[in-house]
Amino acid sequence: MIKVIAVVGPTAVGKSDLAVELALRLEERVGRRGEVINADSMQLYRGMDIGTAKVGEAERRGVPHHLLDVWEVSEPADVASYQTMARERVEELTDQDVLPILVGGSGLYVRAVLDHLNFPGTDPDVRARLEAELNEVGPGVLHARLADVDPAAARSILPGNGRRIVRALEVVELTGEPFTANLPDHSSFYPCLQLGVSAPREQLDERIDLRVDRMWEQGLVEEVRELDKVGLREGRTASRALGYSQALAQLDGEMSESEARAATAQATRKFARRQESWFRRDPRVTWLPHDAEDLVERALHHVEKALSGAEEESSGEALVDVSTLLPTGRLGVD
Repeated sequence: MIKVIAVVGPTAVGKSDLAVELALRLEERVGRRGEVINADSMQLYRGMDIGTAKVGEAERRGVPHHLLDVWEVSEPADVASYQTMARERVEELTDQDVLPILVGGSGLYVRAVLDHLNFPGTDPDVRARLEAELNEVGPGVLHARLADVDPAAARSILPGNGRRIVRALEVVELTGEPFTANLPDHSSFYPCLQLGVSAPREQLDERIDLRVDRMWEQGLVEEVRELDKVGLREGRTASRALGYSQALAQLDGEMSESEARAATAQATRKFARRQESWFRRDPRVTWLPHDAEDLVERALHHVEKALSGAEEESSGEALVDVSTLLPTGRLGVD
């Protein structure tokens, strides 16, 4: 019998709406309430509402949502601490006979909850030395070094992605093992039903464009202006989030509004492709079309089967793609 339901897929595909509908109808269908646990890394940040399409109180329709607004924008993202918090919520909810519904498109955060995944620690001195070297010689030299010590990691990380190259080299140095040895291999920590929501690429691109337009119309630039006062620009993760880095560039006069919008849409479409690739590699995900008239009914059918034990999890061995860790970065960064 499953312990968790997960709703996954690319950005703007409708995951949050499906999760709320499921939570509202679970008690009627299976006799257990559902509550939502956020697995969107950027929605963990307090005040980052418009640009992350964070579900508002009205949209939650009375369904409790957990792990929203946890971190300040000046704090770096920490998937290890998220793993601890999310698993605590899973245990608390199941102890109350509530079904946790994990929702989000941040692949590593979903895997951190659902799979056997350990996070090696960090060493400030090693990290500082590698970052200084990165600034001095550039990511290409470090990527070549990574290719020597961990070819699999080098193949998975873009040569220009200095931040992730540094992290991979740090892990190799601290653990004496390849960085890829610490990646999830689809070995489940919790028995779980994973529902993937999909949309044809053209339709998803249109939904992303509409979302980006709505972000600016709803006041993203003003939201960013206010967050800048409380440390957004100093935040290593939050300042690079999709929409937020472009809005900062607009405020700084580096981009016009139309350029910032276009850059956000383009970067978001690119990120959505990577999300799709990440989740498609997982053989345990059951995919449902976003525009199916009976989408909720189909999802509930799979939940009922999984709770009865009739729907078995698939197993897989393929390592996931480390290039889809976080939805951050200006164009050309990720």
